[in-house]
Amino acid sequence: MNEPSVTRPGRKRSEQSKAAILAATIELVAEIGYAGLTIEGIAKRSGTGKQTIYRWWPSKADVLLDAAATKADLHIPIPDEGDFAADLRAFLTATYALGREPRVMAMLRALMAEAQINAEFGERFRTEFLQRRRDALGAILDRAQQRGDLPPGVSPETITDIVFGTLWYRVLAAAGTLDDRLADELIAVLTEPSGSSL
Repeated sequence: MNEPSVTRPGRKRSEQSKAAILAATIELVAEIGYAGLTIEGIAKRSGTGKQTIYRWWPSKADVLLDAAATKADLHIPIPDEGDFAADLRAFLTATYALGREPRVMAMLRALMAEAQINAEFGERFRTEFLQRRRDALGAILDRAQQRGDLPPGVSPETITDIVFGTLWYRVLAAAGTLDDRLADELIAVLTEPSGSSL
């Protein structure tokens, strides 16, 4: 006789609580800024307790870090179109579409600022967000390298620096637009067969 299946409501509630906390954090940063963000405010907005938040994250910065990483993982694909230019276009288009959202822009600026003044958080930011995004692009570059699609004379690491360096400069310093034109220009440079554009 088969045993009845056992549901695990505790796990489902935990996932729902986490999603509510991350969503509340994104909303609050956009509404009141990072300086005004508090664990108390996140708890109130998400309908959870402060102790629940502190059990999962050591600080408000870490809640925001998790929110940003989760959002990026959900909305930015790692495409495999069989062609480096097509894969890069899909990756950049999704990255820039997400980065143009005011809420996301506010998160990125807050995270980078906190990483500059808090060394321990800065290390977590590098490993849990920056490196995670580099690894996502790295999967595309690895496939392109195996196919022989990468331009000669430039390493995958340098291509990654160019992609994310441009993104962060636009977000933090230049107030420039993350749009299809920028994607087109980067693709033209980074898929140049001779590598002469670099």
